Amino acid sequence: MFPRIQVAGGARERGRQYGEATRDRVRRSVAAYDEVFAHAAGWDPARVRAAAEGFRAPIAAHGAKYLDELQGIAEGAAVGELDVLAINLRTEIIWAASARDAVRPALPLECTAFAALPGRTAGRTLIGQTWDWLVHAAETTVVLEARQDDGPDYVTVVEAGLLAKAGMNSAGVALATNALVSAADRGAPGVPYHVLLRSILDAETVSDGLGALSRGARASSANYLLADADGVALDVEAAPGDPAELFLGYPEDDLVLHANHFQNPGFGGRDVSLVAMPDSPFRMARLRGLTAAHAGPLDLPFWTEALADHAMFPLGVCCHPDPRATVAPERYATILALVMDPAEKTLWLAPGNPCSTPFERIDLGDALAKPPLVGRAA
Repeated sequence: MFPRIQVAGGARERGRQYGEATRDRVRRSVAAYDEVFAHAAGWDPARVRAAAEGFRAPIAAHGAKYLDELQGIAEGAAVGELDVLAINLRTEIIWAASARDAVRPALPLECTAFAALPGRTAGRTLIGQTWDWLVHAAETTVVLEARQDDGPDYVTVVEAGLLAKAGMNSAGVALATNALVSAADRGAPGVPYHVLLRSILDAETVSDGLGALSRGARASSANYLLADADGVALDVEAAPGDPAELFLGYPEDDLVLHANHFQNPGFGGRDVSLVAMPDSPFRMARLRGLTAAHAGPLDLPFWTEALADHAMFPLGVCCHPDPRATVAPERYATILALVMDPAEKTLWLAPGNPCSTPFERIDLGDALAKPPLVGRAA
């Protein structure tokens, strides 16, 4: 299992505790992404960090506490603040390079996500995903449990040094996510993807999460799948820019499925995802087929099996390293799979390919015990 890290206090103090507890893993992330940035974008470390400077102001305008957390991580890990900011911009740097057509190496594939509401699961909300990424992330991922002075407590499964990835909070809001890339992804400064993920984990309601995506100009495309303990789910496909570039999707038959391409007909841009991640529509079709063919409830055993599916091997939902990848920045696999129950505050996590790594139940009742500010439905 990935290390479980507990932090508490104000933003900078939480960041410092996080960085100190994961120092070796943060340094591994910094070194690995310097190699990835050079391969994917042709940028050396100096250029990456010069570009990172331009993101400070948009992050501060979105939420100054997130800059404080980044600064604390750098202090705790004993690395440069721009080193930590740079790895939190890895989405903006890698995918902007693809959108610009500057370099077209083989890029890592991404995630297959779902939310299933009580009508399909026999009474509970389940939300989860696989996360397919560069193989070095297996050496850097942690389970971060944060108790905040100024917001809901939260848990996220994340690469060390990054602010957040998939997770859920004490208010009952849960988050899964997918990378997207459009022709509008040019790497211009804005609110970065991983800052937005962290911001959503501060949401007391799903609508607060949507509000976070509308606060400031987003720097990159992404898909955000939100669900809560009351059986509400919302999918948000986001292109760079203002709220006009948010495209909402709703459950169909109490189910939301998503991979790594735009699905909303309201999106009128050029979807580079289909070029950068051409397996995405096939993963999506496979998950639709599995859910349609299943006669019983889409319960936990169904999802743990579906996330381990090997159709289209070695790619597909459960992704294994492609033997055609010959250099480290092109080697990717399923780093983890997870299923969350935000009402029960329970996480099932497979730290590796779920076909061979058992899901472990993690009870987060104590970590997420803070009462919500907004009353929840019974």
